[in-house]
Amino acid sequence: MTQPIELWYWPTPNGWKISIALEEMGLPYEMKPVNIGAGEQFDAAFLAISPNGRMPAIVDPDGPDGQPLSIFESGAILQYLGVKSGQFYPQDPRGKAEVDQWLFWQVGGLGPMAGQTHHFRQYAPAIVRHQRHIAYGVRRYTDETHRLYGVMDRRLADRDYLAGDYSIADMAAWPWVLPQLQGQDLAEFPNLKAWMDRVGARPAVIAGRALGDEMRRNLASSGKAAETARKVLFGQRAR
Repeated sequence: MTQPIELWYWPTPNGWKISIALEEMGLPYEMKPVNIGAGEQFDAAFLAISPNGRMPAIVDPDGPDGQPLSIFESGAILQYLGVKSGQFYPQDPRGKAEVDQWLFWQVGGLGPMAGQTHHFRQYAPAIVRHQRHIAYGVRRYTDETHRLYGVMDRRLADRDYLAGDYSIADMAAWPWVLPQLQGQDLAEFPNLKAWMDRVGARPAVIAGRALGDEMRRNLASSGKAAETARKVLFGQRAR
């Protein structure tokens, strides 16, 4: 590689998936901040890379044909990086299927459900005047996150990692297990806790998780800046 991969990023669980993967794979990259609280994800230049207006996204100057390639959606990015690096993503059909099913489980289940748990437990109380209006959402998504923790705990009862060997599936799931923010107690899930500790001790995971941490803001706090950011993040419709 002659140029680093551009990582369009903000320090959130979805962003951490890719910073962790780049660190684990040893691929040179350059972080391009996308301040989602300020609406930078809707700038025309970023939408050209990520049509959904969501980070993370990457631009690889050295794509498969030697030409630049941009990719959005974290699952697709992880698969691409795994193929490019030849690491953490087996190419034999059985091993690949094992990783893919847990990667898509995270993308379609753990991430969205835990994200809704964050919304109703952290952000909605600052938006909705009558708290009884959000009580069902809190219970619904907290319970579903609890169920998903149980899925991981059972899976990890007889193996160290979700797909057997450490893989992009673990990199995808690990950032989304945030028990204190999600109303969960890892004491209920000893296998999941051991996995969290095992993955979290990896130097590349520590480095990827720390990327841009100084940029994080508490969007659940009071104040005009946080209120404006919530309107940007949670008030979008088709235009």
